[in-house]
Amino acid sequence: MAKKSSASSRRGKLISVSAESIFSRPLNKRQKAVLARNAKRQAAGKDSDIDYSNIPPLTDEQLAQFRRTPKVLITARLDRDIYDWLRRYGAGYSTRINNILRAVMSRAR
Repeated sequence: MAKKSSASSRRGKLISVSAESIFSRPLNKRQKAVLARNAKRQAAGKDSDIDYSNIPPLTDEQLAQFRRTPKVLITARLDRDIYDWLRRYGAGYSTRINNILRAVMSRAR
């Protein structure tokens, strides 16, 4: 006899959410409370007693590492099924292509 799975072991429904929908959504009560608490702490100057003297300043070379390399606009021909698969996950498919290629490049190194 097959064991029936409980509700707690069932997989939840995956929801695709874009950054735009997250940032345009109104804040709930808990989020508003956290923001208010942080604003109050900042207004009170509670971070001013942090001692940064033991942190060495960054050099120009170190700062240069944090800059993104400029992107290059290209044209690529993709098979229709690959294009449809990339578009199925919503906007940002060109960024998705870049991330996939970066992952493959990292493994090849």
